[in-house]
This record gives sequence, C-alpha cells and structure tokens, in this order.
Amino acid sequence: LINSFSADDFIAPEINCTIMMEFVLLGFSDIPKFHWVLFGIFLVIYIIILLGNGIIILITRIDFSLQTPMYFFLSNFSFLEICYVSVTIPKMLMDLWTQKGVISFFACATQMCIFLMLGATECFLLAMMAYDRYVAICNPLHYPLVMNHKVCVQLVVASWMSGLPVQIGQTCQIFSLPFCGSNQINHFFCDIPPLLKLACGDIFVNKMMVYIFAVLFVTVPFMLILGYYIRIISTILKLPSSTGWTKAFSTCSSHLIVVVLFYGSATITYLKPKSNQYEGMDKLLSLFYAVLTPMFNPMIYSLRNKDVKEALRKFLLKFSALWDI
Repeated sequence: LINSFSADDFIAPEINCTIMMEFVLLGFSDIPKFHWVLFGIFLVIYIIILLGNGIIILITRIDFSLQTPMYFFLSNFSFLEICYVSVTIPKMLMDLWTQKGVISFFACATQMCIFLMLGATECFLLAMMAYDRYVAICNPLHYPLVMNHKVCVQLVVASWMSGLPVQIGQTCQIFSLPFCGSNQINHFFCDIPPLLKLACGDIFVNKMMVYIFAVLFVTVPFMLILGYYIRIISTILKLPSSTGWTKAFSTCSSHLIVVVLFYGSATITYLKPKSNQYEGMDKLLSLFYAVLTPMFNPMIYSLRNKDVKEALRKFLLKFSALWDI
C-alpha cells in the first residue's frame, strides 16, 4: 500500500503567486507614436504648474494686501498642488523618456501613499477654504476674531495631518496582498484601482475599505462644502443690492470652480463601479484631477480675482525694474 504512493503525493501543491519585486507602469504605451509629443506636453504642463503656483505663493507672502486668511489658505493650497503633481509627473516624464515604466515595489507603495495623503489633504483644505468664505460672508463682524492667524494655522495643520495615519494603513493593507501573474499596472502612476486588479484571492474587504475611505475623505468634505455654500447663497440672496451680490459671488466663484473640477473627477474615479471596459476612461479622469486641475487652479484664482491680479501686476513691475537695473 505504501509503495502505491509516489513522493510527489506528499508535496503540497504550489501556489501560483509570486512576490513582486517591481511593477511596470504601462502609462501611454498603447500610443507609442505619441510618446515624445506627450513628453513635451506634460513637461510644459509641469513647468506651468510650478511657475503658476509658485508665483501665487510668492505674491501672497510679499504683498501686504494679501495678508488675509483667504490668501493664507490659497498659498497653502498652491504649495499642496506643487507637491501633488511632483509625486506623479516626474516619474511619468521619465517613463516617457526611457519608454520602460519600471518601478520598484517600495517606490510604488511610497508613490501611492504620498499621493493618497495629499489627495486627502486637498479635500479637507478645500473644505477649510469654504469655511473661511462662510465666516467672511455670513458672519463678517466676527470674521477677524474667528479666523485669526492661530486658527488658520491649526486648520491647515489639521488638513495636512488628516489623512496621514489612514492612508499609511490603507497602503500597507493593499501592498500586503498577494499579487499573482502579471506585474503590469495599466496606469501612469501607482493608484488603488489598477493595483487591486493585480491582486489575487479574496479582496472584497480591501474594496470595501477603499469605498469607506473614499466616502470619508471625499464625500464628507464635499458635504461640508455644500452645506457652507447653501448658507452662503441664502445669505447673499438677502443682501439689499445687486452690487453686494456680485462682490460676494466673486469671492466664492473661483473656489467653487476648483471644487467642481477636483471633486467631480475624483468622485467618478474612486466611487464608480470598476470595469475593464472603461480602463481608458479611468486613466483620462485620473489625468484630469492629478495633472490638469492643478494647472488650471492658478489661472482660475488669478484671472477671476482682482486682488491677485493687482498684486501680480505690482510684482511684475518690480521684477522688470530689477531686470532693467
């Protein structure tokens, strides 16, 4: 009876899972003819983002008329946007240049973790900016007391720290999953949805955690913003003159446009059902909120804001005068 068994019968079946040492970001490999065109476009976009947001940070620091809570939040928001795009665009440019897209396991985890933390920070910082406009319009007499410098700093610090422990935990949870088969990520950076497609086994809990955190860091701040603007609009409509309406709406319109652009694309990306049929659309939406929206933000805030345009004009005059010397 013993001889009827072979040695192989006592060996446990091999599990078809491998320890991933690196991933390959496919990025825009499906359109290889346009690699150099895309490299040039994204390089120009990155330079515009750095210059645009950098100028906003600079003028809000040096111009005395912009030393208010509104522009304090704006300068922090511009700094956040620079950090946000610097997590993804330099790697994307390098991949377009080398046409390889290889990224190590640790680098992929780091990129995703930082990107998620900055995304959560942006959600809460946009909510803080809405709160600032709410206090300024609905409670103007107490605005200097309520939004003093200490409170503003505390709100900004809270926004930056809000997603730190949760997103680190979520990153560790996802990268502790076994990855089977292909190591190719159909994206231009390490993001949750394309990584979960490479994981094997039961990932239902992981998917539920993604939805829970998306609701926590996307929906909750958005509902706060919506609540603030409902109160703002109801207050504006009670103003006696149309001049007051115009002035009040002008201080909020830029922020509203940024909120719609960011939350619209981010909500669709993380909360809609995932399907292989729409991978190209997912990539396009990610490109919109991760790259294009940070490029539009300086333009939106500068072109629609008289104070910023005036401060920018004075800055350019001083700069040109120094250049002439």
